[in-house]
Amino acid sequence: MAPAVAAARPAAKPAVPEVSAGGAERPAPPVASGRDLRLDLFRGLALWFIFLNHVPNNVANWITNRNFGFSDATEIFVFISGYTAAMVYGRQLDSSGAIVTSARILRRAWQLYVAFIFLFVIYLAEISYVVGSFSNPLYAEEMGALQFLAEPDVALVQALLLKFRPANMDVLPLYIALLATFPPILIALKRWPDATLAASFALWAAAGYWGINLPAYPDDRMWFFNPFAWQLLFTFGGWCGLGGSDRLSFLVHSRLVLIASVLYLLLSLAVVTSWYWPPMEGFVPEPIGAIIYPISKTDLSPLRLLHFLALAVVIVRVLPVDTAALRSPLLRPMILCGQNSLEIFCFGVFLSFAAHFVLNEVTGSLTMQLALSVTGICLMVALSALLSWYGRVERDMAARKSAGRTGTS
Repeated sequence: MAPAVAAARPAAKPAVPEVSAGGAERPAPPVASGRDLRLDLFRGLALWFIFLNHVPNNVANWITNRNFGFSDATEIFVFISGYTAAMVYGRQLDSSGAIVTSARILRRAWQLYVAFIFLFVIYLAEISYVVGSFSNPLYAEEMGALQFLAEPDVALVQALLLKFRPANMDVLPLYIALLATFPPILIALKRWPDATLAASFALWAAAGYWGINLPAYPDDRMWFFNPFAWQLLFTFGGWCGLGGSDRLSFLVHSRLVLIASVLYLLLSLAVVTSWYWPPMEGFVPEPIGAIIYPISKTDLSPLRLLHFLALAVVIVRVLPVDTAALRSPLLRPMILCGQNSLEIFCFGVFLSFAAHFVLNEVTGSLTMQLALSVTGICLMVALSALLSWYGRVERDMAARKSAGRTGTS
Protein backbone atom coordinates (compact mmCIF):
# COMPACT_ATOMS: atom_id res chain seq x y z
CA MET A 1 0.00 0.00 0.00
CA ALA A 2 2.37 2.84 0.48
CA PRO A 3 5.75 3.73 1.48
CA ALA A 4 4.72 6.91 2.86
CA VAL A 5 5.05 4.99 5.96
CA ALA A 6 8.47 6.51 5.86
CA ALA A 7 7.08 9.79 6.95
CA ALA A 8 8.35 9.17 10.44
CA ARG A 9 12.06 9.04 11.06
CA PRO A 10 13.89 6.24 12.89
CA ALA A 11 13.82 6.50 16.62
CA ALA A 12 17.52 5.96 17.03
CA LYS A 13 20.64 6.00 14.93
CA PRO A 14 21.04 2.72 13.00
CA ALA A 15 24.13 0.60 13.02
CA VAL A 16 27.05 0.80 10.60
CA PRO A 17 25.72 0.82 7.02
CA GLU A 18 26.24 -1.90 4.45
CA VAL A 19 25.57 -1.88 0.72
CA SER A 20 21.85 -2.01 0.15
CA ALA A 21 19.67 -3.46 -2.51
CA GLY A 22 17.15 -0.72 -2.34
CA GLY A 23 18.99 2.32 -2.88
CA ALA A 24 22.11 3.47 -1.38
CA GLU A 25 23.79 1.74 1.42
CA ARG A 26 21.66 0.02 3.96
CA PRO A 27 22.15 0.19 7.70
CA ALA A 28 23.11 -3.18 9.11
CA PRO A 29 20.34 -4.93 11.06
CA PRO A 30 20.09 -2.85 14.21
CA VAL A 31 18.80 -3.29 17.65
CA ALA A 32 15.07 -3.50 17.97
CA SER A 33 14.45 0.20 18.36
CA GLY A 34 17.09 1.44 15.94
CA ARG A 35 15.36 1.10 12.58
CA ASP A 36 12.04 2.09 11.10
CA LEU A 37 10.97 -1.30 9.82
CA ARG A 38 8.12 0.26 7.89
CA LEU A 39 10.63 1.30 5.24
CA ASP A 40 11.63 -2.31 4.58
CA LEU A 41 8.09 -3.60 5.03
CA PHE A 42 6.53 -1.40 2.37
CA ARG A 43 9.46 -1.65 0.01
CA GLY A 44 9.08 -5.43 0.21
CA LEU A 45 5.34 -5.10 -0.38
CA ALA A 46 6.04 -2.91 -3.41
CA LEU A 47 8.33 -5.61 -4.85
CA TRP A 48 5.64 -8.26 -4.38
CA PHE A 49 3.11 -6.02 -6.09
CA ILE A 50 5.50 -5.26 -8.96
CA PHE A 51 5.99 -8.99 -9.53
CA LEU A 52 2.25 -9.70 -9.52
CA ASN A 53 1.51 -6.75 -11.82
CA HIS A 54 4.13 -7.96 -14.31
CA VAL A 55 2.33 -11.28 -14.84
CA PRO A 56 -0.37 -10.68 -17.49
CA ASN A 57 -3.80 -12.29 -17.14
CA ASN A 58 -3.20 -13.04 -13.50
CA VAL A 59 -6.11 -12.77 -11.12
CA ALA A 60 -3.71 -12.32 -8.19
CA ASN A 61 -2.68 -8.86 -9.38
CA TRP A 62 -6.16 -7.62 -8.51
CA ILE A 63 -5.04 -7.40 -4.88
CA THR A 64 -2.33 -4.84 -5.69
CA ASN A 65 -2.83 -1.20 -4.85
CA ARG A 66 -3.01 -0.04 -8.48
CA ASN A 67 -6.58 -1.40 -8.58
CA PHE A 68 -7.71 0.69 -5.61
CA GLY A 69 -6.46 4.15 -6.46
CA PHE A 70 -4.41 6.31 -8.78
CA SER A 71 -0.90 5.45 -7.50
CA ASP A 72 0.80 2.06 -7.42
CA ALA A 73 3.92 0.25 -6.23
CA THR A 74 6.30 2.48 -8.19
CA GLU A 75 5.54 5.48 -6.00
CA ILE A 76 6.28 3.35 -2.95
CA PHE A 77 9.61 2.19 -4.28
CA VAL A 78 10.84 5.60 -5.45
CA PHE A 79 9.84 7.47 -2.30
CA ILE A 80 11.41 4.97 0.08
CA SER A 81 14.55 4.81 -2.04
CA GLY A 82 14.92 8.58 -1.81
CA TYR A 83 14.23 8.52 1.92
CA THR A 84 16.81 5.84 2.73
CA ALA A 85 19.44 7.26 0.36
CA ALA A 86 19.23 10.69 2.00
CA MET A 87 19.17 9.25 5.51
CA VAL A 88 22.28 7.08 4.99
CA TYR A 89 24.32 9.30 2.69
CA GLY A 90 23.34 12.38 4.66
CA ARG A 91 25.17 10.99 7.69
CA GLN A 92 28.15 10.14 5.51
CA LEU A 93 28.14 13.66 4.12
CA ASP A 94 28.52 14.99 7.66
CA SER A 95 31.33 12.59 8.56
CA SER A 96 33.23 12.11 5.29
CA GLY A 97 32.57 15.26 3.27
CA ALA A 98 31.04 15.96 -0.11
CA ILE A 99 33.70 14.40 -2.35
CA VAL A 100 33.86 11.03 -0.61
CA THR A 101 30.10 10.80 -0.22
CA SER A 102 29.51 11.73 -3.85
CA ALA A 103 31.97 9.04 -4.91
CA ARG A 104 30.10 6.46 -2.85
CA ILE A 105 26.76 7.46 -4.38
CA LEU A 106 28.18 7.28 -7.89
CA ARG A 107 29.75 3.90 -7.11
CA ARG A 108 26.32 2.66 -6.07
CA ALA A 109 24.79 4.07 -9.25
CA TRP A 110 27.46 2.19 -11.23
CA GLN A 111 26.60 -1.03 -9.40
CA LEU A 112 22.96 -0.53 -10.36
CA TYR A 113 23.99 0.10 -13.96
CA VAL A 114 25.98 -3.13 -14.07
CA ALA A 115 22.99 -4.96 -12.58
CA PHE A 116 20.75 -3.49 -15.30
CA ILE A 117 23.06 -4.65 -18.10
CA PHE A 118 23.34 -8.11 -16.57
CA LEU A 119 19.55 -8.30 -16.19
CA PHE A 120 19.08 -7.05 -19.75
CA VAL A 121 21.34 -9.74 -21.25
CA ILE A 122 19.88 -12.62 -19.22
CA TYR A 123 16.30 -11.44 -19.72
CA LEU A 124 16.70 -11.10 -23.49
CA ALA A 125 18.35 -14.52 -23.61
CA GLU A 126 15.35 -15.95 -21.75
CA ILE A 127 12.89 -14.32 -24.15
CA SER A 128 14.88 -15.27 -27.26
CA TYR A 129 15.09 -18.90 -26.14
CA VAL A 130 11.35 -19.12 -25.60
CA VAL A 131 10.60 -17.42 -28.92
CA GLY A 132 12.90 -19.81 -30.80
CA SER A 133 11.94 -22.98 -28.95
CA PHE A 134 8.19 -22.50 -29.17
CA SER A 135 8.03 -20.60 -32.48
CA ASN A 136 5.88 -17.90 -30.93
CA PRO A 137 7.06 -14.39 -31.92
CA LEU A 138 4.26 -12.85 -29.87
CA TYR A 139 6.46 -13.19 -26.78
CA ALA A 140 9.03 -10.88 -28.36
CA GLU A 141 6.33 -8.35 -29.19
CA GLU A 142 4.71 -8.51 -25.76
CA MET A 143 8.01 -8.15 -23.92
CA GLY A 144 9.32 -5.35 -26.14
CA ALA A 145 12.15 -7.43 -27.60
CA LEU A 146 11.34 -7.13 -31.31
CA GLN A 147 13.96 -4.43 -31.84
CA PHE A 148 16.62 -6.60 -30.25
CA LEU A 149 15.79 -9.57 -32.46
CA ALA A 150 15.64 -7.35 -35.57
CA GLU A 151 18.89 -5.43 -34.99
CA PRO A 152 20.69 -6.77 -31.90
CA ASP A 153 23.82 -4.66 -32.42
CA VAL A 154 21.90 -1.37 -32.38
CA ALA A 155 19.59 -2.48 -29.56
CA LEU A 156 22.53 -3.46 -27.36
CA VAL A 157 24.17 -0.06 -27.79
CA GLN A 158 20.86 1.63 -27.00
CA ALA A 159 20.53 -0.53 -23.89
CA LEU A 160 23.98 0.58 -22.74
CA LEU A 161 22.70 4.16 -23.10
CA LEU A 162 19.60 3.22 -21.04
CA LYS A 163 17.40 4.06 -24.02
CA PHE A 164 16.24 0.52 -24.82
CA ARG A 165 14.46 -1.47 -22.15
CA PRO A 166 12.30 -4.55 -22.59
CA ALA A 167 8.98 -4.71 -20.76
CA ASN A 168 9.09 -4.69 -16.96
CA MET A 169 12.60 -3.19 -16.76
CA ASP A 170 11.79 0.55 -16.70
CA VAL A 171 12.09 1.05 -12.94
CA LEU A 172 15.80 0.23 -12.76
CA PRO A 173 16.99 2.83 -15.35
CA LEU A 174 14.85 5.42 -13.56
CA TYR A 175 16.55 4.63 -10.27
CA ILE A 176 19.99 4.72 -11.88
CA ALA A 177 19.27 8.19 -13.26
CA LEU A 178 17.92 9.43 -9.92
CA LEU A 179 20.87 8.11 -7.93
CA ALA A 180 23.50 9.28 -10.43
CA THR A 181 22.21 12.85 -10.13
CA PHE A 182 21.72 12.66 -6.37
CA PRO A 183 25.06 14.04 -5.07
CA PRO A 184 24.34 17.73 -5.80
CA ILE A 185 20.73 17.28 -4.72
CA LEU A 186 21.81 15.77 -1.40
CA ILE A 187 24.22 18.63 -0.75
CA ALA A 188 21.49 21.13 -1.59
CA LEU A 189 18.98 19.31 0.64
CA LYS A 190 21.41 19.55 3.56
CA ARG A 191 22.01 23.28 3.05
CA TRP A 192 18.75 24.61 1.60
CA PRO A 193 16.13 21.86 2.09
CA ASP A 194 13.00 23.88 1.37
CA ALA A 195 14.47 25.72 -1.63
CA THR A 196 15.70 22.42 -3.08
CA LEU A 197 12.29 20.83 -2.70
CA ALA A 198 10.69 23.88 -4.31
CA ALA A 199 13.10 23.65 -7.26
CA SER A 200 12.28 19.95 -7.61
CA PHE A 201 8.58 20.79 -7.65
CA ALA A 202 9.17 23.42 -10.33
CA LEU A 203 11.04 20.91 -12.51
CA TRP A 204 8.22 18.39 -12.10
CA ALA A 205 5.65 21.00 -13.11
CA ALA A 206 7.72 22.10 -16.11
CA ALA A 207 8.23 18.51 -17.27
CA GLY A 208 4.49 17.88 -17.16
CA TYR A 209 3.52 21.15 -18.81
CA TRP A 210 6.08 21.22 -21.63
CA GLY A 211 6.52 17.47 -22.03
CA ILE A 212 10.21 17.45 -21.12
CA ASN A 213 11.51 13.88 -21.16
CA LEU A 214 14.47 11.76 -22.31
CA PRO A 215 14.43 9.98 -25.69
CA ALA A 216 14.21 6.21 -25.81
CA TYR A 217 14.65 3.52 -28.44
CA PRO A 218 13.07 3.14 -30.98
CA ASP A 219 13.33 6.84 -31.78
CA ASP A 220 9.60 7.56 -31.58
CA ARG A 221 9.50 6.68 -27.88
CA MET A 222 10.37 8.45 -24.65
CA TRP A 223 11.27 7.13 -21.20
CA PHE A 224 8.24 5.41 -19.67
CA PHE A 225 9.11 6.87 -16.26
CA ASN A 226 10.04 10.47 -16.98
CA PRO A 227 13.01 11.16 -14.67
CA PHE A 228 12.34 14.92 -14.76
CA ALA A 229 8.94 14.22 -13.21
CA TRP A 230 9.72 11.30 -10.90
CA GLN A 231 12.66 13.12 -9.35
CA LEU A 232 10.11 15.05 -7.30
CA LEU A 233 9.04 11.97 -5.36
CA PHE A 234 12.66 10.87 -4.88
CA THR A 235 13.67 14.35 -3.71
CA PHE A 236 10.63 14.59 -1.44
CA GLY A 237 11.63 11.26 0.09
CA GLY A 238 15.13 12.68 0.66
CA TRP A 239 13.68 15.84 2.17
CA CYS A 240 11.63 13.73 4.59
CA GLY A 241 14.61 11.52 5.43
CA LEU A 242 16.68 14.55 6.40
CA GLY A 243 14.16 15.89 8.87
CA GLY A 244 11.28 17.13 6.75
CA SER A 245 8.96 14.43 8.10
CA ASP A 246 9.33 15.89 11.60
CA ARG A 247 8.23 19.27 10.29
CA LEU A 248 5.20 17.69 8.62
CA SER A 249 4.08 15.84 11.73
CA PHE A 250 1.53 18.51 12.60
CA LEU A 251 -0.16 17.91 9.24
CA VAL A 252 0.08 14.14 9.40
CA HIS A 253 -1.56 14.12 12.82
CA SER A 254 -4.23 16.65 11.96
CA ARG A 255 -7.76 15.22 12.10
CA LEU A 256 -8.82 17.46 9.21
CA VAL A 257 -5.96 16.23 7.01
CA LEU A 258 -6.77 12.63 7.89
CA ILE A 259 -10.43 13.09 6.96
CA ALA A 260 -9.49 14.79 3.68
CA SER A 261 -7.04 11.98 2.90
CA VAL A 262 -9.60 9.25 3.53
CA LEU A 263 -12.19 11.04 1.39
CA TYR A 264 -9.70 11.42 -1.46
CA LEU A 265 -8.76 7.73 -1.25
CA LEU A 266 -12.43 6.75 -1.39
CA LEU A 267 -13.05 9.06 -4.34
CA SER A 268 -10.08 7.67 -6.26
CA LEU A 269 -11.29 4.15 -5.49
CA ALA A 270 -14.67 5.00 -6.97
CA VAL A 271 -13.07 6.48 -10.10
CA VAL A 272 -10.82 3.47 -10.64
CA THR A 273 -13.74 1.08 -10.03
CA SER A 274 -15.72 2.89 -12.74
CA TRP A 275 -13.04 1.87 -15.28
CA TYR A 276 -13.70 -1.86 -14.71
CA TRP A 277 -17.22 -2.28 -13.29
CA PRO A 278 -20.01 -1.61 -15.81
CA PRO A 279 -22.61 -0.46 -13.23
CA MET A 280 -20.32 2.48 -12.36
CA GLU A 281 -19.61 3.46 -15.94
CA GLY A 282 -20.12 7.18 -16.33
CA PHE A 283 -19.33 7.89 -12.67
CA VAL A 284 -16.94 10.60 -13.79
CA PRO A 285 -18.86 13.33 -15.70
CA GLU A 286 -17.40 14.11 -19.12
CA PRO A 287 -16.40 17.70 -18.23
CA ILE A 288 -14.50 16.40 -15.20
CA GLY A 289 -12.97 13.58 -17.22
CA ALA A 290 -11.70 16.05 -19.79
CA ILE A 291 -9.79 17.79 -16.99
CA ILE A 292 -8.35 14.85 -15.06
CA TYR A 293 -7.59 12.40 -17.90
CA PRO A 294 -5.12 11.06 -18.75
CA ILE A 295 -3.82 10.29 -15.28
CA SER A 296 -0.27 9.96 -16.55
CA LYS A 297 2.08 7.50 -14.93
CA THR A 298 4.91 8.64 -17.17
CA ASP A 299 4.79 12.23 -15.91
CA LEU A 300 3.65 11.43 -12.35
CA SER A 301 0.23 13.03 -12.68
CA PRO A 302 -0.84 15.36 -9.84
CA LEU A 303 -3.71 12.98 -9.05
CA ARG A 304 -1.24 10.12 -8.59
CA LEU A 305 0.98 12.26 -6.40
CA LEU A 306 -1.94 13.38 -4.24
CA HIS A 307 -3.15 9.80 -3.92
CA PHE A 308 0.26 8.72 -2.70
CA LEU A 309 0.41 11.53 -0.15
CA ALA A 310 -3.10 10.75 1.10
CA LEU A 311 -2.18 7.10 1.46
CA ALA A 312 0.97 8.16 3.31
CA VAL A 313 -1.03 10.08 5.89
CA VAL A 314 -3.36 7.16 6.54
CA ILE A 315 -0.55 4.61 6.78
CA VAL A 316 1.46 6.70 9.24
CA ARG A 317 -1.62 7.13 11.43
CA VAL A 318 -2.63 3.47 11.28
CA LEU A 319 0.87 2.00 11.61
CA PRO A 320 3.04 3.98 14.07
CA VAL A 321 6.79 3.38 14.08
CA ASP A 322 6.68 1.53 17.40
CA THR A 323 3.91 -0.90 16.41
CA ALA A 324 4.70 -4.34 17.84
CA ALA A 325 3.25 -6.01 14.72
CA LEU A 326 6.27 -4.81 12.73
CA ARG A 327 8.33 -7.48 14.50
CA SER A 328 5.79 -10.20 13.91
CA PRO A 329 7.13 -13.35 12.18
CA LEU A 330 4.27 -12.97 9.68
CA LEU A 331 5.73 -9.71 8.36
CA ARG A 332 9.34 -10.87 8.44
CA PRO A 333 9.31 -12.28 4.86
CA MET A 334 8.15 -8.98 3.43
CA ILE A 335 10.74 -7.05 5.45
CA LEU A 336 13.51 -9.36 4.24
CA CYS A 337 12.54 -8.70 0.62
CA GLY A 338 12.60 -4.96 1.29
CA GLN A 339 16.11 -5.23 2.74
CA ASN A 340 17.40 -6.88 -0.44
CA SER A 341 15.36 -5.00 -2.99
CA LEU A 342 17.77 -4.81 -5.94
CA GLU A 343 18.30 -8.55 -6.09
CA ILE A 344 14.62 -9.27 -5.45
CA PHE A 345 13.50 -6.85 -8.16
CA CYS A 346 15.80 -8.48 -10.74
CA PHE A 347 14.69 -11.96 -9.66
CA GLY A 348 11.06 -10.88 -9.89
CA VAL A 349 11.53 -9.82 -13.53
CA PHE A 350 12.70 -13.34 -14.41
CA LEU A 351 9.92 -14.94 -12.42
CA SER A 352 7.22 -12.79 -14.00
CA PHE A 353 8.21 -13.83 -17.53
CA ALA A 354 8.46 -17.48 -16.47
CA ALA A 355 4.97 -17.29 -14.98
CA HIS A 356 3.69 -15.59 -18.14
CA PHE A 357 5.17 -18.43 -20.21
CA VAL A 358 3.56 -21.15 -18.07
CA LEU A 359 0.15 -19.47 -18.20
CA ASN A 360 0.35 -19.27 -21.99
CA GLU A 361 1.91 -22.64 -22.82
CA VAL A 362 0.63 -24.93 -20.06
CA THR A 363 -2.63 -23.65 -18.63
CA GLY A 364 -4.08 -20.31 -17.67
CA SER A 365 -6.49 -21.71 -15.10
CA LEU A 366 -7.33 -19.84 -11.94
CA THR A 367 -5.56 -22.48 -9.88
CA MET A 368 -2.38 -22.09 -11.92
CA GLN A 369 -2.51 -18.29 -11.67
CA LEU A 370 -2.72 -18.45 -7.88
CA ALA A 371 -0.10 -21.21 -7.65
CA LEU A 372 2.41 -19.29 -9.76
CA SER A 373 1.80 -16.09 -7.80
CA VAL A 374 2.34 -17.78 -4.45
CA THR A 375 5.33 -19.75 -5.72
CA GLY A 376 6.96 -16.62 -7.13
CA ILE A 377 6.62 -14.74 -3.86
CA CYS A 378 7.92 -17.73 -1.89
CA LEU A 379 10.97 -17.90 -4.14
CA MET A 380 11.57 -14.17 -3.66
CA VAL A 381 11.36 -14.63 0.11
CA ALA A 382 13.72 -17.61 -0.03
CA LEU A 383 16.30 -15.61 -1.98
CA SER A 384 16.03 -12.66 0.40
CA ALA A 385 16.48 -14.98 3.39
CA LEU A 386 19.58 -16.49 1.77
CA LEU A 387 21.04 -13.05 1.04
CA SER A 388 20.35 -11.87 4.59
CA TRP A 389 21.97 -15.00 6.05
CA TYR A 390 25.03 -14.54 3.87
CA GLY A 391 25.25 -10.89 4.90
CA ARG A 392 25.19 -11.85 8.57
CA VAL A 393 27.93 -14.45 8.03
CA GLU A 394 30.13 -11.87 6.30
CA ARG A 395 29.59 -9.35 9.09
CA ASP A 396 30.37 -11.94 11.77
CA MET A 397 33.56 -12.94 9.97
CA ALA A 398 34.60 -9.30 9.61
CA ALA A 399 33.88 -8.70 13.31
CA ARG A 400 35.97 -11.73 14.36
CA LYS A 401 38.88 -10.62 12.15
CA SER A 402 38.69 -7.13 13.61
CA ALA A 403 38.61 -8.52 17.15
CA GLY A 404 41.57 -10.77 16.36
CA ARG A 405 43.64 -7.88 15.06
CA THR A 406 42.73 -5.83 18.12
CA GLY A 407 43.72 -8.66 20.44
CA THR A 408 47.13 -9.14 18.87
CA SER A 409 48.00 -5.45 18.67
